[in-house]
Amino acid sequence: MQAGGRTGLTALTVAVLFLLALFFAPLAGTVPVYATAPALLYVATLMMRELIDVAGDDVTEAAPAALTALMMPFTYSIAFGFISYAALKLLTGRAREVHAATWLVAGLFLIRFAFFAE
Repeated sequence: MQAGGRTGLTALTVAVLFLLALFFAPLAGTVPVYATAPALLYVATLMMRELIDVAGDDVTEAAPAALTALMMPFTYSIAFGFISYAALKLLTGRAREVHAATWLVAGLFLIRFAFFAE
């Protein structure tokens, strides 16, 4: 069973809702950080459930997933997942399995780290 939007109407709806959310952003900024911790913990547990679906017998799939899960709390970024996935597929001779968009995002993250590191 698949779920999700299949038409351009979904993208337009999300775009309109994001524009509306811009007006409420200052209101969200008034919520103290400690009040959002329980919600973040709940989201983290939901994300952990998805790790069950990772193919553990394929290191080119499992290692980037583990690296992403481990690095997200420290870097607040999924960049290491994209970069490690593309690099492992390239180094193991399975570069054709990587979608072009993944190559693009991994490359943009590498450029960001190389030229815009703080």
